[in-house]
Amino acid sequence: MKVIASSLRKGNVVEREDGKLYVILFAENIHPGKGTPVTQLDMRRISDGTKVSERYRTTEQVERAFVEERDHTFLYSDGDGFHFMNPESFDQLTVPESVIGDAAPYLQENMTVQLSVYDGSAISIELPQRAIYEVVETEPTTKGQTASSSYKPAVLSNGVRTLVPPHIAAGTRIVVMTADGSYVERAKD
Repeated sequence: MKVIASSLRKGNVVEREDGKLYVILFAENIHPGKGTPVTQLDMRRISDGTKVSERYRTTEQVERAFVEERDHTFLYSDGDGFHFMNPESFDQLTVPESVIGDAAPYLQENMTVQLSVYDGSAISIELPQRAIYEVVETEPTTKGQTASSSYKPAVLSNGVRTLVPPHIAAGTRIVVMTADGSYVERAKD
């Protein structure tokens, strides 16, 4: 199925001229003040994991591969990889660490994620936008510090370092964006 380059997003799978499939790791539309707008794509070849950078004119047609995108539930990870279950058929799927990439610390038991599956093997993962983690370590609040002051460093229960407002203490559950680990709000539970 042909689509215009500017519509491609992270996690999409495209088929290039060499007949091989590539999963998009990063997509950015660049609109220079003068000249033609372009779409910059960073991709990984599914067959061997080679990373490639490519630029297309935003209106250029790119072949998008038909990939089955389905919700799966994360079960656990071990030496073989990350294990997911299809909640409809109860089939289990093992996904290698190279596919999970920087999403690994954000996976929680029983978290529902969207896996893109091609020929029976997972090629990309999409996490929920937000997830709840506990702050396990942060600096104490300094007396007289105003609410409008800068954020302070904190370590979450998944090991990720982020910045939180001064009123957040260790033991507080917070909502973070899974894309970059940034603080959203205090959890409402």
